[in-house]
Amino acid sequence: MSISNRLKQGIRALTAFARPVDMELAAQTLSPTMLALFRRMRRSEQLHSLNVLRTLRGWGYTEPELMVAALLHDVGKSRFPFHLWDRTLVVLVRAAMPDRAKAWGEGEPKGWRRPFVVSYQHPGWSAEMVRAAGGNPAAVTLIAQHQIHLDHPPQTQSERLLSALQQADNRN
Repeated sequence: MSISNRLKQGIRALTAFARPVDMELAAQTLSPTMLALFRRMRRSEQLHSLNVLRTLRGWGYTEPELMVAALLHDVGKSRFPFHLWDRTLVVLVRAAMPDRAKAWGEGEPKGWRRPFVVSYQHPGWSAEMVRAAGGNPAAVTLIAQHQIHLDHPPQTQSERLLSALQQADNRN
């Protein structure tokens, strides 16, 4: 992801308090149980997820599992505090020392490693939460894999949807 996109994300997170969250759009896409998960996320994460959804729709995607994944791919971050300064730290360390950042992302989300653990483990937590709420298995898989980058061009429909989710996530 480019520095420019990261800066835009940071500015949007800082100004999230001043922007409305389109709960109606989320409610049109999510079941009541899934909407309850969406409501658990920080306002900035809700706005980000809605932007991911809008981007995918703008690109012509309509698959229900992709729309759910767009809105709930980061819901696992709601399990532990994950503030803007935490994200900034993780982004900087990932850029300077990617292997160290990944190692710090293992284990329990305690102490100074918490931001790294949340960043690296939230896809699995998000998938668990969506699965427990009755989520579609295809949406759960997209969510679980949303930070796993393919080492080849997408070949299957699920890989194409994953690639689209990743591109929309990175753009927003």
